[in-house]
Amino acid sequence: MENTCIKPVKVGQQVENFSMETYIPTDFSFGQISLEQLKKQGKWTVLVFYPADFTFVCSTELADFADKYEEFKAAGAELITVSTDTQFTHLAWKREEKSLEKAKYIMAADPTGNVSKMFDVYDPETGLALRGTFIINPEGVVVASEVNYYNVGRSAAETLRKLKASIYVAKHPEQACPANWHEGEKTLTPSPEIVGKVYAALE
Repeated sequence: MENTCIKPVKVGQQVENFSMETYIPTDFSFGQISLEQLKKQGKWTVLVFYPADFTFVCSTELADFADKYEEFKAAGAELITVSTDTQFTHLAWKREEKSLEKAKYIMAADPTGNVSKMFDVYDPETGLALRGTFIINPEGVVVASEVNYYNVGRSAAETLRKLKASIYVAKHPEQACPANWHEGEKTLTPSPEIVGKVYAALE
């Protein structure tokens, strides 16, 4: 794919199919993952871009996501971490970095930067990806995104919260999730009756 053909996708837009080589820690193997494959499985996709293997903040982030991985799976999502390193470097990092000893999610390789460019997180000055997080529904539409600079780490718990909220409103399109919503809490049903009375609606 030529760089000139890559048009960054935004929230609410359909994602073109992509595929990446992977390292799969659960069976110490290499493989390949594609969005088309995940859509056929009816899965939500959570892409976690990060700058590079063998770095500092990245280790803490990937350890945090490892702690929450089973919850992502239980929600019906495939969590995939992505950097511009190769799958071979992923293997070496997973093997050497104690912070990653619990990591079971797919580690995808984007050495050309094409997938990072697709999500507009590629930094051409460094050849690295910014800390971008994207939630894609089973139809292949981006429903949430977050991009941080190199020196600010993310929260796996917040990404999981956004995923669960996105799943909830997909099942209940007439409703909306208020700030800091968690499963089981009240939602909002937008209507003329609650204009100016949101506080009361959530009591």
